[in-house]
Amino acid sequence: MEQVRVWDAFVRIAHWTLALSVVVSYITRDGYGRIHDWAGYVALIVVCLRLIWGFVGSRHARFSDFIFSPVQTWRYARDVASWKEAHYLGHNPLGGWMAVALWSTVFGAGFTGWLYTTDRFWGEEWLETIHVIFGQMILPLAALHVAGVIFTSLRQKENLAAAMVHGWKRKSGK
Repeated sequence: MEQVRVWDAFVRIAHWTLALSVVVSYITRDGYGRIHDWAGYVALIVVCLRLIWGFVGSRHARFSDFIFSPVQTWRYARDVASWKEAHYLGHNPLGGWMAVALWSTVFGAGFTGWLYTTDRFWGEEWLETIHVIFGQMILPLAALHVAGVIFTSLRQKENLAAAMVHGWKRKSGK
């Protein structure tokens, strides 16, 4: 089957850098201070750059390619449940909203973490609580993301994780 480049280098590097920085940030959350802080800053910067790239990047990196309406997303979910979902070159409707959920949560964790280090908010328990909540929300979302990638890869007989490494997917699809 013919292959087509879907994920540009920036999307792939941003994806894996974000994943790595989130993992490092999580495992250094207790007692590692600066490593945790810097991993969080890297995650925050990657999300901000990826948001910009969502407006100016390559076709499948743009939000216009993978942010679907609630009705379209519901139809896709219904089609998945009935085993007749379409193949998408870029993110499918559920995958697009998962990306938004993950980016929003990582942004929230990174922003509140940074804010907590400022003079104005240093030591504020309520802000630390919000930061921890965002951090804890990332775990189930990331697990759901990985499960969705595995599920879709098996259903559509296409290794989506490998595609996020080399950038290529099979051509058939929306």
